Amino acid sequence: MANNNIKQDEAFLQETAETVLKLAKKYGATDAELSLNKGAGLSVEIHKANVDKLEYHRDQGLNLSVYIGKHTGSASTGDLSPAAIEDTVKAACNIAKYTEEDKYTGLADADMMATDANDLDLYHPWDLTAEKAIEVAKECEAAAFAHDPRIINSDGGALSTYSGIGVIANSHGFMGTTPSSRHTLSCSVIGQEVGDDAMQRDYWYSTSRVNTELQSAQEVGKKAAEKTLARLMSKQISTRETNVLYSPETARSLIGHFTGAIAGGAQYRKSTFLLDSIGEKVFPDFIHLHEQPHIKRGFGSGYFDKEGVATSNRDLVVDGIVQNYIMSSYSARQLGLKSTANSGGTHNLTIDSTGQDFEELLKMLGTGLFVTELIGSGVNNITGDYSRGAAGFWVENGEIQFAVEEVTVAGNLKDMFQNIVAVGSDVDLRGGTQTGSILVEGMVVAGS
Repeated sequence: MANNNIKQDEAFLQETAETVLKLAKKYGATDAELSLNKGAGLSVEIHKANVDKLEYHRDQGLNLSVYIGKHTGSASTGDLSPAAIEDTVKAACNIAKYTEEDKYTGLADADMMATDANDLDLYHPWDLTAEKAIEVAKECEAAAFAHDPRIINSDGGALSTYSGIGVIANSHGFMGTTPSSRHTLSCSVIGQEVGDDAMQRDYWYSTSRVNTELQSAQEVGKKAAEKTLARLMSKQISTRETNVLYSPETARSLIGHFTGAIAGGAQYRKSTFLLDSIGEKVFPDFIHLHEQPHIKRGFGSGYFDKEGVATSNRDLVVDGIVQNYIMSSYSARQLGLKSTANSGGTHNLTIDSTGQDFEELLKMLGTGLFVTELIGSGVNNITGDYSRGAAGFWVENGEIQFAVEEVTVAGNLKDMFQNIVAVGSDVDLRGGTQTGSILVEGMVVAGS
C-alpha cells in the first residue's frame, strides 16, 4: 500500500468507525467497540528456481462488539460498504438481545484510554514488484544450493511484504490508528550426506518492518544451508538426566508457557500451575521479565491494546518474583483487578540477559543438550508437566559434538523456571518476545 494511499485509508477507516458507533447506538447498544483494518501485500514462493506461488493480497475488515447493558453481541465482515456495515451492526445488536447477562463484560474503563500516540515508526511500505520479488526469492534459494553440493533439494525460497492500517474505536470516544508494515525473506532446504540415506531439513528467515534492514538473499540462503548441513548424520542418545540449553528461537516458548500461566483467563478459571502467584518467587533472583511497548519499529509495539487501554513499560518478574498478571479488562474484573493493557497479548516482552554470549553458554552447559527445535505440544498448563519432542546438538566439554534427533525433553515447568542458570546475550529480535538462549539444569532427556 503506497504512502500516498495511507492518509486516504486512514480517513476512510476513521469515518467508517464513527458511522459504526452511531449505528450501534441507533440499534439499541449502550456501548460498542470495534477494530477496522485495510491493507495490501505480495508474496512469492520459489521451488527449484520455479515459481510455485505468487499472490497479491488486499484485505479489509470490521470486527464489532456491542453491549446492551451487560449483554454482548459480536459480528464481523470483510465488506465495508455502507449496506454491509449496517447489516453487521444490526446482527451484533440482535445477538446481544439473546446472550446471557455477564456482569464482567463491557468496555475497558474510560480513564484507562490512551491519550498519547507518538509515532513508533512501524510503517515502511515496500513498493515491490512481482518481478523483483521472484528475483530475490530465486537468489535466496540459489545461494543455499551454491553453498554446498550436499544441499540436494529445496522446500523453497519465499519473500512476502505487507503494509496496512488498523483503527480501534469505542463509545468512550477513543479512536486509535496504527499504520504498520512487515517484510519477510525465508529459505528452507534439504541436505544429504554422501553415502547416507537419511536427509535433513532446516530453514532460516529474516523479517523487519523496513525492507532495507532484511538480511540479503545470499545471507538467508547460506544460513539455511549451514543449519541444514549441521544436522546431517544426526544420532539418537540414551535416556539421561542432563542440562539443556535452549536456543533463542526455542527459549521463546519457555517464556510463552510462563505468560500463559499468569494470563488473567487462566487465573480466574483456576486452570494454571501458577495460580495466585503474585508475590511468589518463580524464577532465580537474576530474572527480570518486562514489557517495553514503545520500542521504535518493535514487532510488539503499540501505545494502546485492543481495547484502547494505554500501554506502558511494565515489570512482570523482578528478582524472580511475579509482580502482576497479564489481563484484559474482562479477566481483570473477574479477578477484582485492573486491566494491564494486554488485550490482544503482550508488548515486546523482554527477559534481561545475564551477560554470557553463546560460546560462554556452551562452556557453562559443559555436557548436555543444545536444543534448536521443539516438536509437539506436550505441556499440561494445570500441572506444569512438560514433555516435548526435540532436536539439536550434543555438547561435551563446552563443544558441539554431533547432531541429535528423535529425543524428548521433559520436566516440570515450576522446576525448570527455578533451575534456569543463565540467559544469553544472543537475543533473537524477530518477534514480540525478545530473549537469548536459556540454560536450564537438571532435565530429563529421553532417547533410545
